[in-house]
Amino acid sequence: MSGMSEALAARIREVGNDLPAVAALYANAQSAPAAGSVNVHVDLSYGPHERHRLDLFTPTGVAPAGGWPVLAFFHGGGFIRGSKAHRQNIGHFLTRHGYAVVLANYRLAPQSQWPCGPQDVAQVWQWLQDNGAEFGVNGTRVVLMGESAGAAHVAATALRAAFQPPGWNIRGAVLLSGPYNARLEGKARKQFGIDTPDPRNEAYFGSDPAMWDSASTVDHVSSAPFPLLIGFTQLDLVQMQVQAGELFARLVSQHGFSPELLVLPNHNHFSQGFSIGTADTSLSTPLLTFLEAVTRVT
Repeated sequence: MSGMSEALAARIREVGNDLPAVAALYANAQSAPAAGSVNVHVDLSYGPHERHRLDLFTPTGVAPAGGWPVLAFFHGGGFIRGSKAHRQNIGHFLTRHGYAVVLANYRLAPQSQWPCGPQDVAQVWQWLQDNGAEFGVNGTRVVLMGESAGAAHVAATALRAAFQPPGWNIRGAVLLSGPYNARLEGKARKQFGIDTPDPRNEAYFGSDPAMWDSASTVDHVSSAPFPLLIGFTQLDLVQMQVQAGELFARLVSQHGFSPELLVLPNHNHFSQGFSIGTADTSLSTPLLTFLEAVTRVT
């Protein structure tokens, strides 16, 4: 089975983009790791803030020459909430396929605002360079992945050279259903059904349109092309569908990128992440294919 069951698809359409309801649908769907199959290091510090904590998942056994390739994942939560604990399924799933996985918390609004997100992503990357070898992880085979707000943070870091530390090098990035144009979201709230004031974006980007301009990654791409997978879902929030299309179009037509474009049938904004590690492989299969292509030893 590669796609979701008809019964689950019907339930996802019924509950809509309601996070607790979607989470309940997947409560027993994800397979637990076999005993002794994964090492988990919890709440490792990558910076001074209390949210600067990451969990590192590695396969058991002897690491390959040079260390495990690694996916660093950044959760969603509308810039104001969320936790690495919500996506442990990604760590459990990918370690079975020979990858190390970092699940990172990052600073949240309104206490912390733009550009703390890309700064934190860059700090996680730097932590992997400085500490990865201690855990059998190869810091030169890093892929970044983000979901929703986490995708916005990954996009800003990976596509804007100003946020990249010296020696920056990633093998690729995966962006799922993220906001990449703060100005568009601020000016099209009626069309997108976004409240005014916006409890999420304004908490992070502020209410000054000039700040929206500076935070809109689609307008500030300055990185050389690299492998990229941009995804959204059939039942996604409309603003995420629009912005995924805009980012894809801009990267292709103006910046020489050739990203992969993934549209997940039957999923909504929240269900796609929960599907990883279940019988529904509509996201996990293309994710693995992408990782295998970009992290292979060259």
